[in-house]
Amino acid sequence: MPGRRRELPWFAGSVLVLLVLAAIFSSSLAPQSPTDGDITQKLIPPIWMEGGEGAHPLGTDRFGRDVLSRVIYGSRISLLVSLIAIGVAGTFGTALGLISGYRGGLTDAILMRLTDVGLSLPTILIAVVLVAVSEPSFRNVVLVIALLLWPRFARQIRGETLAVKEQDFVALAVVAGRSSAWIIRRHIFPNVVPTLLVISTLQVGYVILLEGTLSFLGVGVPPPNPAWGLMIADGRGFLATAWWITLFPGLAMLLTVLAVNLLGDWLRDHLDPKLRQLGSRAAAPEEPAAEPAGRTVSEGHAHGAAARADRA
Repeated sequence: MPGRRRELPWFAGSVLVLLVLAAIFSSSLAPQSPTDGDITQKLIPPIWMEGGEGAHPLGTDRFGRDVLSRVIYGSRISLLVSLIAIGVAGTFGTALGLISGYRGGLTDAILMRLTDVGLSLPTILIAVVLVAVSEPSFRNVVLVIALLLWPRFARQIRGETLAVKEQDFVALAVVAGRSSAWIIRRHIFPNVVPTLLVISTLQVGYVILLEGTLSFLGVGVPPPNPAWGLMIADGRGFLATAWWITLFPGLAMLLTVLAVNLLGDWLRDHLDPKLRQLGSRAAAPEEPAAEPAGRTVSEGHAHGAAARADRA
């Protein structure tokens, strides 16, 4: 939208800052151990409900583990999985996209057919099968998500490369005898970095949801690790009596994904040159149109003729 503001969304920024702080300082912020439980303290409700305790502000689960501590430590798992998986997938996919878009021909055809195969795979089903075959672990979850994520980067970066390589500065570098690797590194890659940042940001929410889905199905990060999806799965049998076990990790996942998507949308508006130009034109005050010179001359002749007629 031409008149759209590109200010940083305060909600997204606040949620992400809290997420990062919770992930970094989990050991200091969590009031209890996220894995140690006390069976005598099981299913304690949140502090504002009857029977709640100050030691467990958000209650406890069926094993007597503190829900707040597990939600805080779960942010670390979600953030680490997202950063590592997107880093691996982004590096591999970007490299293939740059090579495919710049080289073209047979290389482009082969790489893009592999990308099409990757994009056509049913993500959840393939992830469940791969993780189940290789046994659930943090490392395997990251590798499987990266394996399913790289085609998204490759396809988008390839499209950006096709547009950039038609620019005059690339043609001049070719005429100057620069190698393909030098041109990609010095000219093409810096111009696709904004697109890469937007894609990476938008994929964070997708990775968090995918990791949560795998954990919910029992093939993600293995227990007793406090993954949000695993916490939701643990509480699904207690929705009628102990709803807080599922509600709070679900809210944490919802707010995180929403905040990341809002930030990705802001980055897209902020980094896209076309949208910046539209915003600048909309923000600029409209200047009154200059009166054509021909009209002034004509009016002068008209006034002169009228004056002569009056004198006559």
